[in-house]
Order: sequence, then structure tokens, then C-alpha cells
Amino acid sequence: MSILYINDYGVVVGMSDGRCKATLQEQCIASIPLEQLEGIVILGQAQLTTALTEYCLLNGIAVSYFSRGGTYFGKLESAAHVNVPRQRLQCSLYDTEFALELSRSLIMAKMHNQRVVLKRYEASKNQDCAAEKKMIAVSCENAKEAEDGQSLLGYEGTAARAYFQGMGKCVDEAFYFEKRSRRPPLDPFNSMLSFGYSMLLREIQVSLETHGLNSYFGFFHRDAEKSPSLACDLIEEWRAVIVDATVMSAVNKHIIRREHFEQEDGKPGIYFTKEGVRIFIERMEQKLSTKIQYLPYIDYPLDFRHAIDMQAVQLIKAIEAEDASLYQPLWIR
Repeated sequence: MSILYINDYGVVVGMSDGRCKATLQEQCIASIPLEQLEGIVILGQAQLTTALTEYCLLNGIAVSYFSRGGTYFGKLESAAHVNVPRQRLQCSLYDTEFALELSRSLIMAKMHNQRVVLKRYEASKNQDCAAEKKMIAVSCENAKEAEDGQSLLGYEGTAARAYFQGMGKCVDEAFYFEKRSRRPPLDPFNSMLSFGYSMLLREIQVSLETHGLNSYFGFFHRDAEKSPSLACDLIEEWRAVIVDATVMSAVNKHIIRREHFEQEDGKPGIYFTKEGVRIFIERMEQKLSTKIQYLPYIDYPLDFRHAIDMQAVQLIKAIEAEDASLYQPLWIR
């Protein structure tokens, strides 16, 4: 299966001879057999033909739209996978013990994975992150006993600050950063994190909606306009493992360099150049295709993309049984 990324202005994406084709000034720049097409990601300004739009809607192929800098705008949505009874049950569990138990489980997994990733880079860069790791561990223990979502959010924030402080020690000197900055990202490292999280959030959102869940009705993240709260819940266990590890690897191996970023005149924020986007997408695709064996309920290797999909299925089982313990987040070793 393949995802087509379009990162050029003026591209027209259509279909002919059984293939999805992207053309720029009448020259074909990409071509994928329709039976292998899994999704289309458009960064910047491009057009889909009516015929291809209809094909994508009928076949449940996700088409996602981002700004050139990686801000997610939205997606082409098919009604083929809507499951109203499942979504009604999902909504009914919003302010229940199920929501709190699931939230604790997800955030504890996030903190554990952050600590493991930090430990790996601490060793590889010969740094001392003992204080940061201890703070994450303490926050994780506190999260286990959190009595409400607000308390859990506070522990999650404390762990995140310690984690990124530690990561700042381990990153290549040219990409040193002090803290997480989002809208806009104020340095290249934060720009990569934001772009990577947007890509990963899209993966999770598509998976959830393909399985009939509503990605905007979350459990830990509260209702917010334009924010897919359930996808924001499920991204937590994957952030450090997929995106942060990809960013650190690309930077410390000098695959991504400072020249791959730019700032618009007179505007705050640092963003990828076109070449930087291309390189980073390649790295993320390589990561998502990497096989792992971390999921506790299967005993065979599975790539990250399909592991994310399997977690969506596990969430459905937990929702339909109204038993949050049936959902087991990813804990890496």
C-alpha cells in the first residue's frame, strides 16, 4: 500500500489507466496503481480531479490537506464507515470512570515511553538526565492515583517539561532548544516535532474513523473546536516512540540540517523548506514502516502503521464492553 505526498504548487492529481497520477505543467511527477493507493496528503496548493475525488470517497481513501509548514487543515471525508450505534456508546462514556481509567492508562504509557526514549539518547550522547528521568517517574506514579482529568493533566505537563528539558541536552548542538513551542514553532527542533505530530495525528484520525469511531469525541482531551480529541488521546502513547525518535535520529545523524528551515519575512515561526519537508516525510514513512513487537496481545512483528490500526480495534472492544482495562497502550522496553 502507498500514500501519495504532494509538496509542489500547481500539481493536478487525477486518475487514468488504472493509476493515480500527479502532473505538474503536463509532466507526470508521480504515479501509483489505484489498487495500492491508501491515502493522499497535500501540502500547499494542489488540485484533485472530480473523478479521483469520487473514487477516493467510494473507496474510503483518505485525502488530507496541510499547509506547507505542516498545519493540518482537514480531509476529504466519506460516510462509508460511519457507525452511529458505536458513536452513541462512545459519547455516553465521556464523563465516566471509563474515561478516567482509560486516560490514566494512556498518560502513564506516554510517560513511560518518554522516559525510555530519553534514557536511550542520554546514553548515546553521554549526558546526565537523572533528574529529568526521576521527575517523569514520579509524575507517572502520581498519574496512577489521579482522581480526575485535571489532576492527570497537571502530572502530564510536569513530565513533559522534564522530558523536553532532557531532550534538549541530548540533541545535536546546532538544534539546541529550551522548551516546547507550538503555535508557531520558534526553532527548527520544535518545527519538526509539530510537523511530525500533525502527520501522526492524521494517521490515527483516519484509523479511528475507518473503524466507525468519532475522532472528535475524546476521553482525556476535552471537547475543543476543530480538535480531534479522541485522536489526541491515542497519539499520546506514540509521540515519543515514533515522532520524537524520528526527529532525534534525523538531527543527530545530520540528515536534517539547519539549511532545511526558513522563516517568513516579518512573521514569527520557523518552518521546513520544500526540501526539508521531502526529507522528513521520507524519514517518517520509514519509521511507520518499521516492524515492532511491543503490543501485548500479539506475538508477531507488526509495523507501526498497522499497530496503530490494531489499537483502534482494541479501543472499540473496550468501548463496546464498557471496560477500559481491555485497552492496553504501548509500553516500550
